[in-house]
Amino acid sequence: MKKFLSLLLVCCLLLTLFAACTKKDDTPPPADDGDNETPAAETLKIGINYERSGGVATYGNSSVDGILMAFEQINAAGGVNGKLIEYEEHSMDNGSDSAEATTVATRLMTQHQVLAVLGPATSGAFKATIPVANKNKVPVISGSATADDVTGNFQYDEEGNLVLDTDGKPSGLQEYAFRICFSDSYQGTAMAMFAANDLKATKAVVITDTSSDYGKGLARNFVATFVEGGGTVVAQEGYVKDETNFNAVLTRLKGLDFDVIFIPGYYNEAGLIIKQARALGIDVPVLGADGFDSPDLLSLAGAEALNDIYFSNHYSSLSEDPVVTKFIADFKARYNREPDAFNALGYDLGMFVADALGRAAEATGEALKVALEETDGFAGVTGRFSVDAQHNPVKALVVIGLENGVQVSSVNASVS
Repeated sequence: MKKFLSLLLVCCLLLTLFAACTKKDDTPPPADDGDNETPAAETLKIGINYERSGGVATYGNSSVDGILMAFEQINAAGGVNGKLIEYEEHSMDNGSDSAEATTVATRLMTQHQVLAVLGPATSGAFKATIPVANKNKVPVISGSATADDVTGNFQYDEEGNLVLDTDGKPSGLQEYAFRICFSDSYQGTAMAMFAANDLKATKAVVITDTSSDYGKGLARNFVATFVEGGGTVVAQEGYVKDETNFNAVLTRLKGLDFDVIFIPGYYNEAGLIIKQARALGIDVPVLGADGFDSPDLLSLAGAEALNDIYFSNHYSSLSEDPVVTKFIADFKARYNREPDAFNALGYDLGMFVADALGRAAEATGEALKVALEETDGFAGVTGRFSVDAQHNPVKALVVIGLENGVQVSSVNASVS
């Protein structure tokens, strides 16, 4: 009997110990005092790599202002599938330098582990970041890199058809590079046709920024299209970045017979060329591309010189599209100034990557790349577009007309 009681006591003791070991801990977790950071898994990290200082800082700063407004609106509305976009600590200045752009992209991808990098604004700096993107499988997306070869060095057969690799993708495609702007060839072609069809020009002079892929690409396509259409390019002159005195070139041109000038380059030099041309009495229409779109063009050239100025652009503030008018109203409320095209492109870029993140199968660079490729009918401030097989948008172009430095007209330019 004593043995039985002893055995029963041991069993009860063991059950008590087992229950104590398996008892659920009902102690509540520590209260959130507001100092805890949101776990990384609950945010979507996006890197911003733009020209915030240096020679083309106006493009970078305008683009970033648009991006930040887009992300602020997205986060205020609850984020993307319930996750907020984390971006402020991942916004870096590349100083308008291609080598620094590569360094920034590398840091964002390897140290900050972002899902995508937005920018840079210019083609040369953007292209410098693509090898890093391909290596790390992190998409890089630009709102304004217009060089023809930004997303790849593509090949075409004798009939003009795009050559495809064995996987069905265009040969030469930069797999992780995307843009939401049209290309230089599209701009150059459109401006040549605008000169011939809208301005009835038959003789043109071209003054090219020969130090940039941007200028050379625009010039090449403008000349080819203008000549093919029956026009004559009377002269071609060149300049390089940071030149300020163009009187020698303009004096040579003044004695020639021409009815339009095309300046494929950025506002920095274009503003001075226009000012000095007008001072010499050259009053023919001056054409350019989206590189003209900066408030600094007015300060460099002066209002009186900016008449009969036309340039291709991504959007017009004169549009009555509700998407555009809302963007303008929101931007003015946020920044207390009128938005330019780079503000609009930056805003669309932020919304574009958020749209793809919302459709991506998972929060990885590879999944985001697939979602970007599948974009169809994205409705942006700069137009509705889909992404083609070359990672370019299929979208429209407008030509802006200036009088006394103020936008007074906006027309669609045909390339057909």
